[in-house]
Amino acid sequence: MESCLIVGAGLSGLVAARTLKDAGVRVTILEKEEKVGGRMRTDLVHDGVFDHGAQFFTVRSDRFEEMVEGWVSTGVAEEWTRGFADPSGEHHEDGHPRYKGTRGMTAIAEHLAQSLDVLTGAEVSGLHRGERGWEVVAESSTHSADALVLTPPSALALVDGSGVSLPPEAREILEGIGYDPCIAVMALLDGSGEVPEPGGVQVGGDPLFWIADNRKKGISEVPAVTIHAGPEFSREHARSDDATVARLLLEEAKDYVGTGVKATAVYHWEYSQPTSPHDEPFVYVEGPPPLVFCGDAYAGPKVEGAVTSGLATAEKLLENAARP
Repeated sequence: MESCLIVGAGLSGLVAARTLKDAGVRVTILEKEEKVGGRMRTDLVHDGVFDHGAQFFTVRSDRFEEMVEGWVSTGVAEEWTRGFADPSGEHHEDGHPRYKGTRGMTAIAEHLAQSLDVLTGAEVSGLHRGERGWEVVAESSTHSADALVLTPPSALALVDGSGVSLPPEAREILEGIGYDPCIAVMALLDGSGEVPEPGGVQVGGDPLFWIADNRKKGISEVPAVTIHAGPEFSREHARSDDATVARLLLEEAKDYVGTGVKATAVYHWEYSQPTSPHDEPFVYVEGPPPLVFCGDAYAGPKVEGAVTSGLATAEKLLENAARP
């Protein structure tokens, strides 16, 4: 295997790409958004900085711990806290570090993307499997490679829309994976808010699921609050206008906001949280040519699961390529 195409520049795609590139494989990543990171998303609203996708991550495995130590030593990640406040405002320490990007979660993805061939603004519209490799159409260009890795939650729809056949076992697994949506409201405040230290509250309910103060978190110089809605509210308001969504969620979060709001922005995460993840770190379709599905719906629906999935995918491709 001399080359590989990866669709999606989230953590799974970036980690898989780096692993393959380090082994000498020529890798191109196609990303439909204008920036890397997927749900590791940091955006600006005026002068406020907001993490509005993944809020933090934990470490369970030795291998991921080694990777995170590298991020920390490079200065792109740091420990945020070892517990959050409950809805009453009481802080609960449990001894487990929660990490964040030092300049926001996207900083970690940008670090991983350094020296990789990543084409942003390249939404994939078609796939073609040939005898010797894959052809992928993105915007007005066609890319070819020996292997293909699909990381988006909508990968099955892309495959079906391109008329690519799958083995029944692979299709059954992919059809069994579901996601909850999440609406994120970013609110720029005109004064200090009331989110208790360390800047995050795991409400865990519906309509209000999570709220964070990005200034207390250490990534914004001005008061900037992220509100995550629960899945039921997010489904109900999937097509509601932004002003309505922001008004309703700010009313739910008023005790934590506690001041005026200067500006808001709304983002709909259609595929926020895997509800029925696959136990294995990927779905591998032998080919030839090989096709792999991976992401945070495999090997655990968290940041660590996404990384584990990307690593395992790259290693599987390299292992199979090394066979005589």
